[in-house]
Amino acid sequence: MSAKLIDGKAFAAALREDLAAEVKKLGITPGLAVILVGEDPASQVYVRNKIKACEKCGMKSSEFVLPADAPQEEVQSVIDSLNADADIHGILLQLPVPDHLDSDTLIQSIDPAKDVDGLTFVNQGKLIAGDKSGLVPCTPQGSLMLIKDVEENLSGKHAVVIGRSLLFGKPMAQLLLAENCTVTTAHSRTQNLEEICKQADILVAAVGRAKMVKGEWIKDGAIVIDVGINRQDDGKLCGDVDFDAAQENAAAITPVPGGVGPMTIACLLKNTIEAAKAA
Repeated sequence: MSAKLIDGKAFAAALREDLAAEVKKLGITPGLAVILVGEDPASQVYVRNKIKACEKCGMKSSEFVLPADAPQEEVQSVIDSLNADADIHGILLQLPVPDHLDSDTLIQSIDPAKDVDGLTFVNQGKLIAGDKSGLVPCTPQGSLMLIKDVEENLSGKHAVVIGRSLLFGKPMAQLLLAENCTVTTAHSRTQNLEEICKQADILVAAVGRAKMVKGEWIKDGAIVIDVGINRQDDGKLCGDVDFDAAQENAAAITPVPGGVGPMTIACLLKNTIEAAKAA
């Protein structure tokens, strides 16, 4: 059996079209501000992609680029001015920031109503409490959409999330709990990871280790979402799951690239529109 390919690229393109239609009806132009500190090449690519996607959707995007040695106060004052700007509905601090900056303090200073990454304690708390008025982190939100595109009713399924970051693992587990899944959160200290993975009806991998999840770890008929993106020695990208081997057992699987990645940006646009509507 060969797994169905979950085409995140096509799903995200359709979602962006829907969002563009929604923007036309809004009567205001949703505005996203992206703050980039330093010159990390991967971050520069992400920011460019986010800005391009915004413009295609009919939204306004502003980019604030600060030098790598910008002090905490300077980054903080940019955030403060954006919090006060009524034309800006979403604020995104591109991570990672240079080591001398306290990213936690900066993120928590973003107005929760404009926190389109869903990382402030207010939005994280709303997610845990099941309060739908919060903004949900983009990558887990997009991952859930892809899972539900394969199977609408997830009630009672066993979901295993490998990874416990605030950015992905924890919110992903909460979203799956809200769908009435039984959720196991696994991580670098988990014992018997292989045995736990073999029980998963839904397996979500976000560890950042190339091909760590082996094909034989996948339960027959499982849905596999691979959030990892790793560069191999030959320069090619791969996920956290051994894609070729996993295809033998999985019912459906996301490729890397072209799976979860495009969904992240589409959900960022969605969050910015939600924030604009709420404002």
